[in-house]
Amino acid sequence: MNEASQLVGGAEQKGPPSHLAGGKEPINPYVLLFVMLAVAVAATWAVPPGEFSRTVSNGISFVVPNSLKPVTQRGVMPGEIFVALAQGMITSAPIIFLILFTGGSLAVLEATGAVRSMLAMVAHREGMRAHVTVIVLCVIFSLLGTFGVVTNSVVAFVPLGLMLAESMGLSKEIGAGLIYLGTYAGFNTGLLNPVTTGLSQRLAGLPMFSGMTFRVCIYVAFLLATIAFLVVRIGAYRKSGLAVCAPAPGQGVTLRSSSQRRPDARQLTVVGIVLVCLSVFVYGSATWHWAETEMIAMFLVMAIATGIVSGIRPGKLADTLLYGCSGLVKGALVVGMARAISIVLSEGKILDPIVNMLTGWLAPLDSTSAAISMFLSAALIHVGISSGSGESAALVPIFAPLGDTLHLTRQVTVQAVLLGEGFINCFNPTSGVLMAVLATSGIPYFKWMRFILPLLIAWLVISIAAIAVGVAMHWGPF
Repeated sequence: MNEASQLVGGAEQKGPPSHLAGGKEPINPYVLLFVMLAVAVAATWAVPPGEFSRTVSNGISFVVPNSLKPVTQRGVMPGEIFVALAQGMITSAPIIFLILFTGGSLAVLEATGAVRSMLAMVAHREGMRAHVTVIVLCVIFSLLGTFGVVTNSVVAFVPLGLMLAESMGLSKEIGAGLIYLGTYAGFNTGLLNPVTTGLSQRLAGLPMFSGMTFRVCIYVAFLLATIAFLVVRIGAYRKSGLAVCAPAPGQGVTLRSSSQRRPDARQLTVVGIVLVCLSVFVYGSATWHWAETEMIAMFLVMAIATGIVSGIRPGKLADTLLYGCSGLVKGALVVGMARAISIVLSEGKILDPIVNMLTGWLAPLDSTSAAISMFLSAALIHVGISSGSGESAALVPIFAPLGDTLHLTRQVTVQAVLLGEGFINCFNPTSGVLMAVLATSGIPYFKWMRFILPLLIAWLVISIAAIAVGVAMHWGPF
């Protein structure tokens, strides 16, 4: 095994696969998504196709309500599945490469020994006070999520959560949850997120970021529920006496064992470089709308700078970076596969008829029931439209006038759509971000579902209660 492969876990698998060794084989995320892709292809032949009329303003496509018209059946042929897969990989290239270079950069950081030393020191000082770590991380990442600074790029931060969880003797589900669930606890409400809340309110004719006071209350409820869930999970895990779960071979970064010595001057400099790079990215995201491309560049700068400071030879630095990238290939390519499902549904012209059908179901309902049904419909539609801004552009122009006829304020209608998009993200099998997080962490999809089920129930209750209260208080301004 070469030097790089000693630094990161990845391609070398010891022993036979679990299903060959007699163990139960978890459902592979690629198999799950391929089955869903095949179902989507079949649906393009069964669902009558149609299209809404659309207008374009400032580069955004707006749906014209009550404008659905039938179009010629465009059933997707079985052979086109593979074309859709290729298109999905190409269109998802920014986030795919973000995931790959995340693995490479973290491999270089691990080679410096700085991450291990800092996390070991933190874990030693915290002891049983893991709840302090939960609160700090959830608050930070929920704010980044609710402001729209970290959404798709959350994949890049999850390995840090896994490292922290390992250093405290916790499971990888808790490690991934610290970052991912914290981020989406904030994303669910989108306090100042221009891509979701800002766009949706503009489509509904509302003042930008209006209704902030009640939205802050919803955000706090999501955040507290998430913190309580993770604290309870940590307590239950420690009482169970289970050993820490290391990432499966080829599915993440595996840390070397090392003593809990204090970090030296070089390692402290490495930590400083990491903090500066991440801070610059956060500022750039908020100020200059940086996204995946800029974050890839930031990870490359971070890897090269930390390698130079630590005195790693150029050849070894390159080998370590590339080997780290290879360890996250499985987590990266799943993003493109999830995107292929949306491509098939769009090619088959069946998304608009599905939206129109749901709209027809809502029309006879009372105000509260209709608003809750809008929330559930938005969650369902998000399976097919994985983009939050894309779903808002499709649903809000339809739901807003429908809500007017049902005596719903535009603010309630917008929030119902936003909560639907946010709620389903953490278990949506067509979400490229979620599937990348699970594949990178080595967490089977159904095991993740069992892990987060109590939190999903809490989030569902919060969402329905918030919508019902919004209807009762005629949440406005209109």
